[in-house]
Amino acid sequence: MRFTLSSSILLAILLAILAWPVAGCGPTPSAPQAAAIPLESFSGRVLTTGLEAPWELSFGPDDMLWVTEREGRRITRIDPATGEMTEAITIDEVLVDQQHQGLLGMAFDPLLLQGDDRNYVYVAYTYDATPDDGDEQDDPRAKVVRLTYSESAETLGEPVELISGVPAGSDHNGGRLKIGPDELLYYSLGEQGANQFNRYCAPIEAQRLPTLAEVEAEDWSAYKGKILRMELDGSIPADNPELGGVQSHIFSYGHRNPQGLVFGPDGALYAVEHGPNTDDEVNLIEAGGNYGWPHIAGYRDDQAYVYANWSAAPDCEQLTWTGLTDPAGIPKSVPVQTESAWEQDFVEPLKTLFTVHNSYDFEDETCGASYFICRPSVAPSSVDVYPHDGPIPGWGGSLLATTLKNGAVYRFKLSGDARGIRDVDKLFDTVNRYRDLAIGPDDRTFYIATDTSGLTRDTEGGATDQLANPGSILVFTFTGGRVKSASR
Repeated sequence: MRFTLSSSILLAILLAILAWPVAGCGPTPSAPQAAAIPLESFSGRVLTTGLEAPWELSFGPDDMLWVTEREGRRITRIDPATGEMTEAITIDEVLVDQQHQGLLGMAFDPLLLQGDDRNYVYVAYTYDATPDDGDEQDDPRAKVVRLTYSESAETLGEPVELISGVPAGSDHNGGRLKIGPDELLYYSLGEQGANQFNRYCAPIEAQRLPTLAEVEAEDWSAYKGKILRMELDGSIPADNPELGGVQSHIFSYGHRNPQGLVFGPDGALYAVEHGPNTDDEVNLIEAGGNYGWPHIAGYRDDQAYVYANWSAAPDCEQLTWTGLTDPAGIPKSVPVQTESAWEQDFVEPLKTLFTVHNSYDFEDETCGASYFICRPSVAPSSVDVYPHDGPIPGWGGSLLATTLKNGAVYRFKLSGDARGIRDVDKLFDTVNRYRDLAIGPDDRTFYIATDTSGLTRDTEGGATDQLANPGSILVFTFTGGRVKSASR
């Protein structure tokens, strides 16, 4: 079926595609903006509905869309032409209680359905490590499991546990899973939402590295806020970086909540990551790289962020957490550190969404009590790469990132060496939370999975929990038409 959008929503989509709202500044001049593809060059429709929090969306080698349903605990195959859905497996062990828990990332073995015996699909999910004590949340963990696909039955089964006991929590579980050109698994993990909200007395451990004793004991508790790299059997690759004198699964560290991973055609690994209130990041991931969190958000510029370490306050349990944006409101017992005071090397992001001045007003009344929706960030939830030889003019060599806070896709045009971002465009606005994106085999069709619930921007720029297409797969297709220059 086609979209049934009101005229105001259609107008909002058109305006968003033709105009890029720059909401801040960075330490370097803003990159030039791309000429947008006009709305009339795309058609839109709803492919299917009724999914329970779709999370990972990928085109399989069988030309079907495969989706993990975070809350549904299942993997579903969807016909991209008709929207017909077929369940491949339900995993009863999956723990679903909090917003970041459930069946998350999925990756296909490179030889899936290639006539070999490696008809494998890899998945990551949260589970209760102590299921018999009656408390699901006393020890939530994550694991990566290999499943075998039966082509005749069109089902998944024969689970093989690759790694378990990975730290997980009620927030910031990351969860993206990819297989690189080196045929190794890459798995993103957040820092479990420490040092904020109801976990403000829990320390952020994104900078903590494991000891040799921990690795030998298969104690993965130091893996919070990391991107892992592992063999397809879950073991530690021989060429993984040595960090702090210890080799482990850790490929990079100092991450807050990296929810998107993608490999470019040259093998470069890109990630998108949630910032605290500003400075969502697009990163180029380097082996052994430190990405700065929690000492740095975005750039080391001392703008609109200080590291208030609530967990280090001796009276933390007696304090009332006051939020992330007002340094003057931080209790005196909470240690505070500016970005410039932390002098270690770190890897700067390719782009932030968005960096703002210290004078920025974070209490935007447009969003009412849900003020955080109006703050200068977009909550990037996934990232994909558009091929250099794709048919859409000007899009070759671009990253495409879905976002939660404003139901849009951001296109980042990479520089010639794919190590920088030249310009940015914003696309496909609807009143939804976009969770993941899959590019069709024709490189003209874009399939977007939407969250079942949550807050996002409405057509007036405020906050709403009334999503236009909850738990759906939306389809946007490039239909041609000349590229117009946009007035910025």
